[in-house]
Amino acid sequence: MASFHCLVLLCFVLLASMAAATQFKVGGSKGWAVPEPNAMSFNQWAEKNRFQIGDSLLFVYLPDQDSVLVVDANAYNSCDTSSFIDRFDDGNTVFTFARSGSFYFISGSKENCQKNEKLVVVVMASRSNGTSLAPSPSPVSSSSPPAPPPSGVVGIVPSSAPAGQESTTPPRPNRASVKAVGFVGTLGALLVTLYHVL
Repeated sequence: MASFHCLVLLCFVLLASMAAATQFKVGGSKGWAVPEPNAMSFNQWAEKNRFQIGDSLLFVYLPDQDSVLVVDANAYNSCDTSSFIDRFDDGNTVFTFARSGSFYFISGSKENCQKNEKLVVVVMASRSNGTSLAPSPSPVSSSSPPAPPPSGVVGIVPSSAPAGQESTTPPRPNRASVKAVGFVGTLGALLVTLYHVL
């Protein structure tokens, strides 16, 4: 009977790790910087990913040369660096999504922002409320960064296609569907193991 309890505990640990949030590294190896002319923009990258409540963005940059501002849509569109909701300048900023909706980020350098160092992320609503998106009127930030989650880091991969052409690289699978397949596989393994134990 003790082995049954250990098995159940192991299954809960596996399921909890699968449900862990993901940390996305903005800018990949280049970090939070002005994008190269032929590279994928931050917004193109964001549109190819699925962000959920609890996920986080990792911004890596030189603290004496740049910063990250959380702004509203108006400040985002005008690159207004004087009107921000939150400012980070530590060089290794982790921003965790505490709600669904749109989040706007710009460089603390107006010149960098005007060169497209800015990002809009749309966070999916919780699956429990039955909606796919539920934007809120204003972004809310997390002031204390969490430890990096065990599920890894995803970075921006620059497009190898010439400017104005689509890349032939297949898109990444939706993270939610990968988790669902993993969950079903784990559940199946649990049921088979329980069948053999009992």
